[in-house]
Amino acid sequence: MSAPLVAVETFLARYPVTGAFKYLPSRSGQGPTRDTVVLRLTAEDGLCGWGQAVPSPTWSYETVETVRTTLDLHLGPALVGRDPEDLPGIEALLRRVIAPGFSTGQPIAKAAIDLALLDLAGRRAGRSVAAPWGRVGRGAVTLSWTVDAAGPAEAAAAVAAAGERGFRHINLKVGRDPGADLAVAAEVRRAVPGAFVWADANGGYDVDTARRVAAGLADLGVAALEQPLPANDLPGYRRLREQRALPILMDEGIVALADLRAFHELGLLDGVAMKVSRCGGLTEARRILDYMEQHGLLFFASGLTDPDLAFAACLQLFGAYGLERPAALNAPQFLAGSILARPLAVRGDQALVPAGPGLGVEVDAAKLAAAEIA
Repeated sequence: MSAPLVAVETFLARYPVTGAFKYLPSRSGQGPTRDTVVLRLTAEDGLCGWGQAVPSPTWSYETVETVRTTLDLHLGPALVGRDPEDLPGIEALLRRVIAPGFSTGQPIAKAAIDLALLDLAGRRAGRSVAAPWGRVGRGAVTLSWTVDAAGPAEAAAAVAAAGERGFRHINLKVGRDPGADLAVAAEVRRAVPGAFVWADANGGYDVDTARRVAAGLADLGVAALEQPLPANDLPGYRRLREQRALPILMDEGIVALADLRAFHELGLLDGVAMKVSRCGGLTEARRILDYMEQHGLLFFASGLTDPDLAFAACLQLFGAYGLERPAALNAPQFLAGSILARPLAVRGDQALVPAGPGLGVEVDAAKLAAAEIA
């Protein structure tokens, strides 16, 4: 048994938002911010592991307030005295403390714990969290630029901004008005004809609208349609996939491997847009990716505008699994600031996989204090 855990601490870190994005709304009386919960686990020998939860009520039922109370009052106390390297035992314990609903209970809160445990184990062993996976992988992950435009003029401006920053590929937010969505997609295709483009509706369509839009997007050469329907519209996904206009990806509905297995066996999807934070962290994300590899499902990747520690975890996973398509990890596009001693390196649209032990990054205590919400 390694040194048991003796302290579980949470911090609320706030990042300024530098661009307009409908999923990062303004707070009353102030501009939009990206608020996250940073977690530090400390073992008896003084070694620490760091994690980060990235909730948002525009994406899920978890908020910074519920994540912090979940960690401070429920999951955190259950961890004290536990062996941090007993990952299966801790996973079972956390399922008992916060029970599942349809899928994993409070997955975004639990992701912070998973990341911190793996970070701690990696630091103790002097190797990255990805090293034990035994995969060759990639040293950098290609990022896409998120275009969240209401019309062609906004889309043209967004594509121009992407080019100025060295981004070549586009993740297109749709799910508003089908006519406007197709007009925006057409403008993106006109402006960057060689780009890899896929569309994400975030569950915004009904099935008849989704079928119409999917056919239009296919004519424009869009690669796939992500989360076209609400996550619980399973009959709709069957009808849409039977159309075969575009590959259909799921996102919001894939929280655990059990979800993916059921939806795949029902013939509802062609692939998954993976989110580390949504599925409870790296451990469950790897199970999902292993299943996708075994069954030939399409591997796309995105995030919840994940900064710093959560972003580092995504890079570790997507780099190790050799992600071929650009990832919609858009923190470099929309967020400013960092709590890291050395911020993650992004050169144009290439995000370098951090090479240090654990998650590969170091938290700067002064920067964390400056970013913390009182």
